[in-house]
Amino acid sequence: MSKPDIHADDYALTLNTSKDMLECMRAGRLDSISIVPNMSCFEACMELFYGAIPGLPFLPLLSVHLDFVEGRSLAGREKTPGLTKPDSDLMGLGWGGLFAASYLPHKRKTIKAQLKCEIKAQLAKAQGAVKKCMEIAAGSGVPCGQKGLRIDSHQHAHMIPVVWEALLEVVREEGYPLEYIRNSKEVLGVFMTEVSLYRTYRPVNFVKNRLLSLYSHKADRFCKANGMRQMYLWGLVMSGRMDRERIEKLYGKMQRKAKRDGRTLEILFHPGITLPEEVTPEIAKEAAEDFYMRQDRHVEKEAVLGVKW
Repeated sequence: MSKPDIHADDYALTLNTSKDMLECMRAGRLDSISIVPNMSCFEACMELFYGAIPGLPFLPLLSVHLDFVEGRSLAGREKTPGLTKPDSDLMGLGWGGLFAASYLPHKRKTIKAQLKCEIKAQLAKAQGAVKKCMEIAAGSGVPCGQKGLRIDSHQHAHMIPVVWEALLEVVREEGYPLEYIRNSKEVLGVFMTEVSLYRTYRPVNFVKNRLLSLYSHKADRFCKANGMRQMYLWGLVMSGRMDRERIEKLYGKMQRKAKRDGRTLEILFHPGITLPEEVTPEIAKEAAEDFYMRQDRHVEKEAVLGVKW
C-alpha cells in the first residue's frame, strides 16, 4: 500500500503558523505544503523558509494557496473592486459571494474578469517564491521532486464554478506547466464505518463535504484529460480536529478505499497556530477565534509528528 501525501495548508498565513509548519518540515513529516501569497507577512515567512531549506531532509512539494476570502488583493482594488471591501484592498466578497456570483449571470462575467486579475497576481508572487525555494534546495543538495505549478486554495474556493473557470483560463493563458490541482473530493462512507466517532464530527463539516463533492467531478475530468493522477482528500469532515486517535482508527480504511479506486490519498492538516497578537484586519476575526488560534491546531501538529504512516 503506497504512502499517502501528508499535506499542511496555510504557510505564510502568520509568522507563528509558519514556524510550527517548519518544525514539521525539519522532522521530515510533511510531503507537501501550501503557501498563502496575499498576507503582509509573506516576505518575512518566506525569508524564514529560505534560511531553513539547507537543513531540511527534503523540500516538500509547494502549492500556491490561492486566497480570495482573506488577506489583501495583490492585483489592487482598482482591478478587483467586486472582490474587496469598500475603500480597501482587503478581500471582502467571501466564499458565499463567490458561490452566488457563479449563478448570477449579471455578476458572473464581471467577477470572473476580476478573479483572473487576482489569480495572475497571486500565482506570479507565490510561484516566484517557489522557484527560489527550488533553487536553494538544488544548490544545497536538498532533494526536491517538484517540477511545475501546484495549486490549491484557502477554504477550497478554487472549486467554486466561477473561480475554477477563471483559474484554468489563467493557467492556460500564462502557459504555466501545471502538475497538480487539488480535488477536494472526500469519501464520506468511511466516516460512517466507525460508530464510536459519530459524535466527534462537526455537522457543518458534513455540509462542506457534500457541497465540495458536487464540484469534484469537473476536477476529476480535468485531471484525467491532462494526465494527472486522480485523488481523494481527507481533511474536510475532520477539519480542525485531525487528531491522532481518530486518524489511526480510519487510516487503513481510507487508504484501502483510495487504492481500490486507483487514487492518491492526500491527508490535509493545519498544524500551525496563530497568536492573538498576529490577528490583523487581513484575517477574519471569526475564523481566527474559531480555528486559527484554537489549541486544536497543536493537536494536528502532534498528529503530523506522531502518526506512523
